Amino acid sequence: MARPFEKPVPGPLFVWVKRFSWIELAIFSALILFWLLPGYDTETMVFGWAHGLGFVALCVVIWIACVRHEAPYTLLAATLTPVGPVGSVIGIELIERKGWGIASPDGDIRDRAQSAPDQT
Repeated sequence: MARPFEKPVPGPLFVWVKRFSWIELAIFSALILFWLLPGYDTETMVFGWAHGLGFVALCVVIWIACVRHEAPYTLLAATLTPVGPVGSVIGIELIERKGWGIASPDGDIRDRAQSAPDQT
C-alpha cells in the first residue's frame, strides 16, 4: 500500500493518461481552428462538445491516476490551467523527460532538477 507522501510511480494508467491527453489536445486544436475560420458553426459546436466532455473525462482520469499514485498531483494542476490539454501534455513531457514529481519503479526518488548541470 502506498504511503500518502511518497512520490508516485508511473504505471499502466499513466500510459492511458498520456494517450488521452494527446487526443484531447487534437480535439482542442480542431476546435480552435474551426472557431477561427468563418462559416464552420456546426463543426465548432461538435468539437466544442467533444472538447468539453473530453476535458472533463481527462481530468477524471488524471485524478484517478493521482489517487492510485501513478501520476503527481502537479499534472492535475497543469491540466486545470486555462490552456487545458496543452498543460497536461507539457506536464507529461516534463515528467517523462526530467522525472519531475515521480519516483522510479525500483523506489529511488528521481530528482533530476538538481542535477541538470550534469546534462549537456
